[in-house]
Amino acid sequence: MKRRTVLFAALGTAIAGPAALWAHRPAPSGPAQIFSAADIAFGTTIHLQVLHHDAQLAKTALQAAIGAVKQIDALMSLYRADSQISQLNQHRVLHAPDLQLLTVLRFAQDLSQKTDGAFDVTVQPFWQAAVENGDMQAARKLVDWRNLSVSADQLALSQAGMAVTLNGIAQGYGVDQALAALQAHGIQDALLDTGEFAAIGKRADGQAWTVGIQDPRKPDTYAQVLTMDGRCMATSGDYSTSFTEDFSRHHIVDPRSGASPTELASVTVLAPSGLLADGLSTACMVLGAQQSLALVAAMDGVDLLCIDKAGRQTRTAGFPAALQAT
Repeated sequence: MKRRTVLFAALGTAIAGPAALWAHRPAPSGPAQIFSAADIAFGTTIHLQVLHHDAQLAKTALQAAIGAVKQIDALMSLYRADSQISQLNQHRVLHAPDLQLLTVLRFAQDLSQKTDGAFDVTVQPFWQAAVENGDMQAARKLVDWRNLSVSADQLALSQAGMAVTLNGIAQGYGVDQALAALQAHGIQDALLDTGEFAAIGKRADGQAWTVGIQDPRKPDTYAQVLTMDGRCMATSGDYSTSFTEDFSRHHIVDPRSGASPTELASVTVLAPSGLLADGLSTACMVLGAQQSLALVAAMDGVDLLCIDKAGRQTRTAGFPAALQAT
């Protein structure tokens, strides 16, 4: 399951979410107002806020954005037996995949190649073995992105027992689709949380949206508060689902070995799209700080913050300065 890894910088009344705080702000003095919507997708609660003067337009835009996210969930969620991903896992082949699913899987295959397999959507057998206390060595033989065939005609898994999970990128793609739906309705000011984050425009007070990155060892505490600059943000961490008290075994595993990475406690990525931010945050947890810095150095508009298990921070030069740290 993908992590709820970021806390909102609360302005006004904070409402606790699965592992996040959703910030609601007082109504502005001008004609523009905050309109909010929430729903269930990807096995968690998604939250969207827009600032607009037209209540009906804002509500219509929010409904469209929620619908866009739920469409991605219907295609890609392992929580749904009727999703195309679940059908692929069950039958090992899926004919005429949806274009959105094809887009995400092609992106995933490209990221797997760029990271030398540190990101791999066929990692699901490791997760199943970990949850069921199964045979990790047997699972290792089933994990290899190169054994997933992706084409417009069909998707195919080459071995029985293989399985795909998009929990490492579906939420990022979902925030992209929600943002596109809002903008198609003329929304210029919004803050979106599908488990990954996007923000456009300004808050009611005219300032940029701010979000807080969770301290990986102190629940409900910020490691940093930063200003959103138009990019999307995703965080992966070892703390959301850990199988040991010392966080040595958790839900993120190196697809090449089946072991949880030992260096980092969390990685936060800022990128031009939620899909890229989401995928990179998972890959960089596996790669570690130095390899991650080298990877993103060649990517336009990408910055990251790594926090290791001792709390030490490593960041790219373009990662926003902290507004507040605890």
